Amino acid sequence: MAVDALGGDRTPDEIVAGAAAAATVDVHPVIYGPEALDALGLEHVVTTDSVEMDAKPAEAVRGKPDSSLVRAVRAVGDGEADAVVSAGNTGAVLAASLLHVRRLPGVFRPGIAVVIPTQHGPSVLIDAGANADARPEHLLQFAHMGSIFAEEVLGIVRPRVRLLSIGEEPEKGNQLTLEAHVLLEESSLRFDGNIEGRALLQGESDVVVCDGFTGNVALKTLEGTIHSLLGALRAELETSIRGKAGGFLIRPAARALRERLDPETTGGAYLLGLRGLVVISHGSSSRVAIGNAIALAARGIEHDIVGRLRETLPERVVESSRSTNPSDTRG
Repeated sequence: MAVDALGGDRTPDEIVAGAAAAATVDVHPVIYGPEALDALGLEHVVTTDSVEMDAKPAEAVRGKPDSSLVRAVRAVGDGEADAVVSAGNTGAVLAASLLHVRRLPGVFRPGIAVVIPTQHGPSVLIDAGANADARPEHLLQFAHMGSIFAEEVLGIVRPRVRLLSIGEEPEKGNQLTLEAHVLLEESSLRFDGNIEGRALLQGESDVVVCDGFTGNVALKTLEGTIHSLLGALRAELETSIRGKAGGFLIRPAARALRERLDPETTGGAYLLGLRGLVVISHGSSSRVAIGNAIALAARGIEHDIVGRLRETLPERVVESSRSTNPSDTRG
């Protein structure tokens, strides 16, 4: 596992600590970072530069080839690592991945697939931020990739696919969702129609499809709401003796709920549609989140998610091509 030690807001100590905690007989994190960094006994590839969180992605990737982010991503493209984990600049991770790892044949755009908790088990949200602008055929392909991921990694047979929109009715939404709805209806996917944002945690869908702008807003809204509610509950239980007593009684249930809803429990998200495995973590990831992101990457390798996408997508790409003829297939 190539680990970008300088990606995120809590570098490098939290990143390295998380990688060290995730190391096992079968999982070998390799730290990419400056020479002065304490790698805690892990293999260490020395780099001389870093990509700032607010850097312009394309310029940073081309202008800083010896940065920890670019070198870690390139290790996957060069076959030196099975996967890369980075909590750095998402745009730069995407740009570096397109340059060094490259897309699978027939893939229009890679998409970020995030596992979100629901009342009835995990579901997949795709795209969660890789493509602010998308076309209907891109959303159709995101649905195919998300379905393969749900089948292979989450073990869901014939996953239910729904399109994120402002209403459940087929005629609700902007031009993108209206056209994507038609393509999804005509596909071989198990498409169950539109889904509203308020239903994302209710478990009504196994795969939720949207463009990256909408998906990122929805994801961060969910994360912020969950964080605020859990914080408010904790504060309320500490305001009185009765509250503290009640808090003691519900502590096991509250802890289980927090672990299920906490984004750090998953740790990261797959960037699907590439020739190698790339896992993107939240910029504020702690050592716990990084450790879980590495475990997520290990599961992706164990289930050969890239290989399954390579084998299965071509058939589905043919179907997509019959439905539409995209004029722009560049990443």
